[in-house]
Amino acid sequence: MEDPIVPFDLTRIFLGTDPALFYLEIIFRTGVVYAYALALIRWVGGRTVAQMSTVEFLLVIALGSSVGDAMFYPEVPLFHAMLVITVVVVINKALDILIFRYKSVEKLIDGKTAEVIRNGVANMQTLRHRNIGTSELFEALRNDGFVNLGEVRQGYLESSGSFSFFQAKSPQPGLPIEPAWDVYPPETYGPREVVHEGPLACRDCGAVIEPRGRTPDICGNCDSRCWTAATLPPESNAA
Repeated sequence: MEDPIVPFDLTRIFLGTDPALFYLEIIFRTGVVYAYALALIRWVGGRTVAQMSTVEFLLVIALGSSVGDAMFYPEVPLFHAMLVITVVVVINKALDILIFRYKSVEKLIDGKTAEVIRNGVANMQTLRHRNIGTSELFEALRNDGFVNLGEVRQGYLESSGSFSFFQAKSPQPGLPIEPAWDVYPPETYGPREVVHEGPLACRDCGAVIEPRGRTPDICGNCDSRCWTAATLPPESNAA
């Protein structure tokens, strides 16, 4: 019968119950597994974390799961961990070759680039399909220095998961996204409200309309029922 566990036994908590020499074995195990994994990753030829593909990201997760136990569990043989690492890396290398040779495999694994903005209007169908909220899209735009959708000629969600935006040569009135709405909410209008002269922008997709005295019942682009004043970027106003 095993001895009962003594709660808050600091010696057990910090040092465990293994012989002191086992700590040298942990150092040896860690060195062997680390060196072996590093050699295989060098063979694969990975990129930086910011440029990792889907396959490389899965490689990092799989390697992290396979190397950890062998470093400090005495009942896990090193050969088992090395075999798992080898299989994972070989699968990764095979997928890289298939992705390089076959476009269909590349699209299946890495995905496709999708259009999220065209001429200052967000593609709501793409955003819904990719489970991306407008707040996430607007945050990415602000990170790139955009303050208004009217500045954006084209926007893409790349297969890597990052956004790419391209500035319009001549900014048009559009949906203002700065200041952030959580900090300073813009004035909004509902359906068929009386408004002053000037263009309005749909608060969801950014589509711009001329209200002609009243707001429409619904946005023809995304079925939204909420509007705000369309503005030009500050540089354009100054000009």
